[in-house]
Amino acid sequence: MKRAILFICIAAVAGAALSFYLLRDRIFLSSDFEIEDELGGNIFPSLILSVATTDTLIVRPTEGPTLGNPKSHISIRITNPHPNARLRIEVAETPFFKRSVSEFILPEEGQTYAVYPDILWNYDALRNNLQAEPISVSVAAQFYDAKPTRHVRTFSVRSINECLIGYNDKHNRFHNTGVLFAAYVNEDSPLIDAILREALNTRIVNRFQGYQSKRKDNVDKQVYALWNVLQRRKFRYSSISYSSLSSNVVYAQRVRTLEDALKSSQVNCVDGSVLFASLLRAVNIDPILVRIPGHMYVGYYTDRSHRQAEFLETTMIGDIDLDDFFPEEKLDSASQGKSQEEMSRLTFEKSKEYARRKYSADSANIHSQPRRYMFLEISKALRRKIQPIGK
Repeated sequence: MKRAILFICIAAVAGAALSFYLLRDRIFLSSDFEIEDELGGNIFPSLILSVATTDTLIVRPTEGPTLGNPKSHISIRITNPHPNARLRIEVAETPFFKRSVSEFILPEEGQTYAVYPDILWNYDALRNNLQAEPISVSVAAQFYDAKPTRHVRTFSVRSINECLIGYNDKHNRFHNTGVLFAAYVNEDSPLIDAILREALNTRIVNRFQGYQSKRKDNVDKQVYALWNVLQRRKFRYSSISYSSLSSNVVYAQRVRTLEDALKSSQVNCVDGSVLFASLLRAVNIDPILVRIPGHMYVGYYTDRSHRQAEFLETTMIGDIDLDDFFPEEKLDSASQGKSQEEMSRLTFEKSKEYARRKYSADSANIHSQPRRYMFLEISKALRRKIQPIGK
C-alpha cells in the first residue's frame, strides 16, 4: 500500500515537472517590457527616409544585445524567461506606419534584449509632415501563445524640415549626425531642369559638363552661371533656422527642402548651401558643406582629383549690402551705376573671397572638432550611404 502511494506521489511530481516543462512558455507570461528608443521619443522623417534604401545605421543601440533591425528606431526591452524563447511583437497602426507583426527567437535565458520589431513606414506621410505631431505607439508582446502584454508610449514625429545634427546616448555620450545634411541635397529634383535651362539661356556657358573641360576656369564659369540665375530669381535671405524641438537628448537644425526654397525664394545660410550643393551635384561638380558655429557655407572642388577647392557665401545671393561683408572697401557706393550683370559677377567674386577668408581662419577647427564644425563632401561614396529625401 505504501509503495503504491509512493509510486503515485512520484508519478504526480514527474507529471507536474513534465507539464511545467511543456507549458513553460505559457507560464512565463508575466514578463514585462518597456518601449524604448535612442532619441528621447522623437522620430525624424528625414533620418528614416535618407537611409531607407541603404544599409547605413546612423543611430546605434546604446545597450546590447539586440535583435531585429535598429533602423526601425522603436524597440522593446524585455528579459528572456528561458533558452530559445519565441517572442511575438505586434505594433499597431498609426498615421505614419502600418500594423506589423514580428517574431524572434531569444537564445539566452535571463538575458535582457533590445528587440526591434518591423516598422512598416508610410514614407509619403513622413515626407509630407510639415509640423511636429504626437502619435501614440501601441505595442503588444507575448512569449509563444501566452497572454500578450500591451504598452503605449507617445512619440513626437518631427517635421520633415528638421535635420538631426546630433544626440546624447543613454550614457550621455554625444554622437554627431551632421552627415544627415546630405539628405537635403537633392540633385534628383525635377525642378532643377528649369534652373539649368535658365542658366544656359544666359549664355554664360553653352553647356554644363562638370570636370570634362581642360580649361581651368570652366568649372568656375559653370558655378557662376548657377549663381547668376538664382540672383535673377530674386532670392532673399531669411534667418529662420530654429525648430520647436526642446530636448537635452537630441539637437536639430531647421532646413528647407530644395522644393520649399525654390517655391518661397527664401533661404538662410543652411538652405542656400544645400540648394547650391544640389545644383552643383546636378551638373557633376562635387560640392562640400562647411559648418562652423552658427553658420554654414558651400564649397566645391574645381578639379576632378579634388586637389583644389573654392567656397561660396550663399547668403550673398540675395539683396544684400556689400558693406556688411566688406566694410573697409565701401563697395556699395562704388557699385552705383553698375549693371545687373556686373553686380552679379561682383557679388560672386566677393562671395568666394569672403568664404575663403572664413575657411582659412577656421580650417584647423573644421577638420578637428566634429561636434561644432563640419566638412562634408557630397560625393558618390556618401550617396551610397545617405540618399536625398525629396519632396
